[in-house]
Amino acid sequence: MYEPVILRNIGVPNSWDIDVYLQRGGYQGAPKALRNYVPAALIELVKQSGLRGRGGAGFPTGQKWGFVPKDLFPKYLVVNADESEPGTFSNRALLEHDPHQILDGIIIAAYAIGSNAAFIYCRGEFALGAQRTQAAIEQAKERGYIGNNIFGTDFSLEVYLVRGAGAYICGEETALLESLEGNRPMPRTRPPFPAIAGLYNKPTVVNNVETLCNLPHIVERGVEWYTSIGTPPRNTGPKVYCVSGHVRNPGNKELPLGVPLRELIYEHSGGMIDERPVKAVIPGGISAQMLNAAHLDIKMDFDSLAAVGSMLGSGGVIVMNDSVCIPHAVWRASEFFNHESCGKCTPCREGTLWVRQILDRICNGRGRLEDLDLLTDLAGKIAGGRTVCALGDASVNPVISSIKLFRDEYEYHIKYGRCPTKN
Repeated sequence: MYEPVILRNIGVPNSWDIDVYLQRGGYQGAPKALRNYVPAALIELVKQSGLRGRGGAGFPTGQKWGFVPKDLFPKYLVVNADESEPGTFSNRALLEHDPHQILDGIIIAAYAIGSNAAFIYCRGEFALGAQRTQAAIEQAKERGYIGNNIFGTDFSLEVYLVRGAGAYICGEETALLESLEGNRPMPRTRPPFPAIAGLYNKPTVVNNVETLCNLPHIVERGVEWYTSIGTPPRNTGPKVYCVSGHVRNPGNKELPLGVPLRELIYEHSGGMIDERPVKAVIPGGISAQMLNAAHLDIKMDFDSLAAVGSMLGSGGVIVMNDSVCIPHAVWRASEFFNHESCGKCTPCREGTLWVRQILDRICNGRGRLEDLDLLTDLAGKIAGGRTVCALGDASVNPVISSIKLFRDEYEYHIKYGRCPTKN
């Protein structure tokens, strides 16, 4: 039986309070990191653990830290808590119920890269999470865990909470940095990458909330323990899967990285509502390519999903049964991406509108068979690195994958002017 690590304090009364966190073994990783490791050794430890970013891209965390120049100051750590990907809600739970675990990880990461200032960029809608995280920062400062010479060492760190204003694009790290600087949140062209020129043009590391929550446990329990979880060597540690849709028991499920999709749905999420069969699954938030029932035995890790043309992304697992009309589901996703495009890049700004309009006419009985080829051609002109950030590619992932897997449903809509499903 797997015992939760990242979510172990969720459901504990007053888990957001520092005394409860300490009673449950908290703030052990950060002082150990500061007292027992030099920054270079700490970076090497995280590299050996195999920890990959949990925010979407899955980039190796230790390698990301290693890109930061050692001789340039100041340096900044930015925490991406702008969890706006539909189907994803793990960061919200951690902000609301275990903010001290996040701070524990922040201290470790800041020390490793040589930063004396960390900024938590919190999604604007997370009012309770922001309130409790700010209170946690104040509690940690009162105990001397944040501020000058923390844990009796010569390392000092200030942590600041900044609330966003509800823009999906701020989940992209460079748009987030623009927003932190008070600018309109539009992604930056790269290079230079944030590790060289990030916040205020200084070396910056942007890490996701869940990524940082892994750090205290890696430092405290060691690499051997961490790599015993998951599917080493490239998919190690625990992962919080945000399961929603037509399952009996939706919610955050912490499991070893690489749990089979079938097990995630039928053992840990209670199976399907009304015993109806799985029709489609979006495995990593709506930016991910859609899967169907033939993929139920796939391992839910970065590499296994990439091998079938999808991605783990943010870990937002949206499960759909046979009552769902796939073209309508994709149409709703296209409305979201069109609304949330920042407008900087023409392929994304104009292309997402065209995709939405074509899907609109298909779903409303005005479609033509040639629209499917038009959508495919249009997607190819939006994706493939034609936009500054990945939103362009993300916006067409549901479209292309759904046409590939469920083309018959689109053709039914076009032929009969109505949904092929009976709810």
